[in-house]
Amino acid sequence: MADANDPLAVALFSEVFMADQLARNRISRALPKGMELSHFAVLNHLAHVADERSPAQLAAAFHVTRGAMTNTLAKLEWAGHVHIRPDWDDARRKFVSISPAGRAARDAALAAITPVVGEVVRAVGADKVRSVLPVLREIRLRLGED
Repeated sequence: MADANDPLAVALFSEVFMADQLARNRISRALPKGMELSHFAVLNHLAHVADERSPAQLAAAFHVTRGAMTNTLAKLEWAGHVHIRPDWDDARRKFVSISPAGRAARDAALAAITPVVGEVVRAVGADKVRSVLPVLREIRLRLGED
């Protein structure tokens, strides 16, 4: 069993938490006016899966409550960035897909944040970033295990 005061673990998570906070702040400022980080994340996810998802599936994917996801989806639907339709087999369920306007908004957001992230990668060095990605990915996967 690991020591509860393991300095390596404390240092790792201190750096991860601070990097997360700083990255979210910097990316949020770079996003187009009116777009929140949660909006971009959902649009980016829907653009990558290229298929409909239920609000419950999206909530699970982002480890947020259904209520939080419903709130985000309502804002995205109001902006015309997603289409929400009923499940034809079960009227209690809904399905969400990205709209053409949502894809354009996601692309604009990606264009706005890419220079910010690219600047950090260039400053740190592409080789260092490449070498740390497998470790960060493994940490993410282990933290995502139930």
